[in-house]
Amino acid sequence: MLTMIAPALALAAAACEAPVKAPQVNKTEEKVEGRFPAADRPVATIVSNRWSTEEARDRVKEAETVMDRAGIRPGMTVADIGAGEGYYTIRLAARVGEDGRVLAEDIVPGVRDDLAQRVARERLDNVSVRLGLPEDPRLPENSFDRILMVHMYHEIAAPYEFLWRMRPSLRPQGEVIVVDADRATENHGTPPALLECEFAAVGYKLVRREEMPSAGGYIAAFRAEGARPEPGAIKACRIDRSPGEDAPKPRATGDMPA
Repeated sequence: MLTMIAPALALAAAACEAPVKAPQVNKTEEKVEGRFPAADRPVATIVSNRWSTEEARDRVKEAETVMDRAGIRPGMTVADIGAGEGYYTIRLAARVGEDGRVLAEDIVPGVRDDLAQRVARERLDNVSVRLGLPEDPRLPENSFDRILMVHMYHEIAAPYEFLWRMRPSLRPQGEVIVVDADRATENHGTPPALLECEFAAVGYKLVRREEMPSAGGYIAAFRAEGARPEPGAIKACRIDRSPGEDAPKPRATGDMPA
């Protein structure tokens, strides 16, 4: 029995450690001066790494539709942030093919280990698995054509630092793809206007957004634009719920009257 287990564990360990590429300097882990603003809205708790069965999600062609609308093609390098049990990781690996790469990231060690074992078991040689931090996905710079964040953005406790540290990992014309529900963050969703505001605060531009019922909400794509702001210059967004208004309107707190 031990002789059978050892190779599987070795494969799992390799999947955990193998990077997408070995950058000379990983700017996402650099030390910075100045403080990042706190999220001025509730942060959802991580309640589960599964929100539906893979079979149910495939019946509505969720992953296939997301990958189509995200423009994911063979040969691309893609990061799956908050990968959980690997629903997207497995399907991304098939889509990008042997010439592409997938990095699956999660912040829960046990979840990361379980996914690494699944990757090893299914012999996905184009997939690496990495443990991230709540405020830093720890991605190698200039590496990704697409970064997927599916039903997890509302669980990021330090969104401005997270997005700031993630930014250098995008290749030119690379995109961050967010799938979420249009509801309050405490109810495991993100209002689209708030999402756009928080991304814009760190220098990302919304390039498209569309409704996507098959994935439980909407899909939005962002690109990095201009220089990355200094942490101390970032203005937090909040929902300004004025009486008589039907829809909440995100605003930068620096623009609000005292």
